Amino acid sequence: MPLLPLLASLSAVVAWHPACAADGLVIRTMGPVSYVCGGVAEDERQALAAQEQNFNMGVLFTRGENGEYLADVSVRLVYDGQEVARFRANGPRCLIRAPEGSYNIEASYKGQPRSLTVNTGTRNAQLRW
Repeated sequence: MPLLPLLASLSAVVAWHPACAADGLVIRTMGPVSYVCGGVAEDERQALAAQEQNFNMGVLFTRGENGEYLADVSVRLVYDGQEVARFRANGPRCLIRAPEGSYNIEASYKGQPRSLTVNTGTRNAQLRW
């Protein structure tokens, strides 16, 4: 097989899979936005902390007075009235990389909505139920 078609085939396969951070967490991309969520276990929290410099926003999902971690949160990222990403957070902490600006994070846990406006550069936002 000629090299060019083989390389094209391989790049199509590589592009199909979500990227993995060195720590095994999956980085997903939707248009101009990339994100990774996790952080239930200590090793995931450490892995996310190691990845933080590669992202320009971060949000933590908690509930109650003691800040119990939440997972399975539906998330919408909205910029200038337009949805730019929608995903389900499989852990309490999500790191997001997006073009510079101000974003509304709209989240729902067990049917209860919360929202928060976050500017790029903010890595310690929190939504609490």
